[in-house]
Amino acid sequence: MSDTPDGPATPASAGDEVEKMPHTIGSGGDEPAGSTTRDDAEPQRETETALEASSRYDIGEPVQVDERRGLFGAVDGADTSGYGGLRTKVLFPGASPRPYGGFFDEVADALELALSGEQAAYGTAIERIVVDRGEMTVLVRREHLAEVARVLRDDPALRFEMCLSVSGVHYPHETGRELHAVYHLTSLTHGGRRLRVEVTTPDTDRHIPSVTAVWPGVDWHERETWDMFGIIFDGHPALTRILMPDDWPGHPQRKDYPLGGVPVEYKGGTVPPPDQRRSYI
Repeated sequence: MSDTPDGPATPASAGDEVEKMPHTIGSGGDEPAGSTTRDDAEPQRETETALEASSRYDIGEPVQVDERRGLFGAVDGADTSGYGGLRTKVLFPGASPRPYGGFFDEVADALELALSGEQAAYGTAIERIVVDRGEMTVLVRREHLAEVARVLRDDPALRFEMCLSVSGVHYPHETGRELHAVYHLTSLTHGGRRLRVEVTTPDTDRHIPSVTAVWPGVDWHERETWDMFGIIFDGHPALTRILMPDDWPGHPQRKDYPLGGVPVEYKGGTVPPPDQRRSYI
């Protein structure tokens, strides 16, 4: 509080309050509470810049991968609501035009330059690049995955040293590209930059090169993707089931896998398993 010539004490200005804020313990002694050091703030600012920049540019023509019919499982027959006539397109973002914004252009330029000295040229190995919602996805043709992975890890301008996970996805109606393997990469050298690499394979030829030689930590991730989706990672040291028993039939997270189940008893009533319940289809 401060006294004024014309009246009683009044609250101090906001600027005075900021000057009197105590310093935090362990912050170096010279920074006020709530402040962030430059090293801590740089990756966050870079990510925010990428998100802001990518939202300013239009993505390419969307790619339709499926069409959903009806609502609540009703597609025809006893549907009196009219929802059975609904047709909804399932669209994925198309290839993004340059400039991508943020650090994404740096990654694309470095990848193109690095691949120029490899057996597979950039235009041959990279199917397309999608920048959407502040994230960058590089779609790689499966026969060139091992080369691209090695470049992403070893090139000084890229240095994606960590592969955090390998995920499988199943799109039954995406003919010739039914199975996807998605790799989530992080660069510690470049302040935590993140990149997604995606590879597709047809259901009739479910083979993708293993990247365990590049990122040994994906050993178990590739085993789980094989176990759940049936993608065969060529060159994996021991591609065996990791979640299901060795003699388990099929791959449970595929969308064409039967629901199955067991009957449930509750207060004298019985609920049949999902595959025995009434179907509206």
